Amino acid sequence: MAVYALGSYEPKIHPDAFIHPDATVIGNVEIGSDSSIWPQAVLRGDVGKIIIGARTSIQDGTVVHCTEVQPTIIGDNCVVGHLAHLESCTVEDLALVGNGSIVLHRAIVRTGAIVGAGAVVPNGMEVPSGAMALGVPAKLRMDSVTKGVIELIAASYVENGRRFRSDLRRLD
Repeated sequence: MAVYALGSYEPKIHPDAFIHPDATVIGNVEIGSDSSIWPQAVLRGDVGKIIIGARTSIQDGTVVHCTEVQPTIIGDNCVVGHLAHLESCTVEDLALVGNGSIVLHRAIVRTGAIVGAGAVVPNGMEVPSGAMALGVPAKLRMDSVTKGVIELIAASYVENGRRFRSDLRRLD
């Protein structure tokens, strides 16, 4: 895996986390237990801090960045889909950020909320619990998240990360 210190900042990765060998983790980044960071994901904590909670999946091609004044925080039991971009935002526990979506500065995705595939959550927007953010720019569809669905998806990625941690081997 490509894990880099940057000056005095070294990533703190829980030993139970799975970091794919083709993912990149740089600088001031914390990754919790049973979380998974998939191929071509980039977590760049160069000017601020990135925190990934426990049992959270950061999928293929996702970019997570931050600013000097605003960290990026992704809680426990979250799913961040393929090719997403998160920067200086907060994603609370048990939230899902869909494939190809963008969540920008000071935005908050509350517990139990979903950002739909391809949506753009602009600076400062709040996605309330149980709501979906859909479109460009995102508009809210209130009370539309089925209870339990995020937990099931997050749990499946915990199991997949464990399988990869034990069974992945490179063939040349």
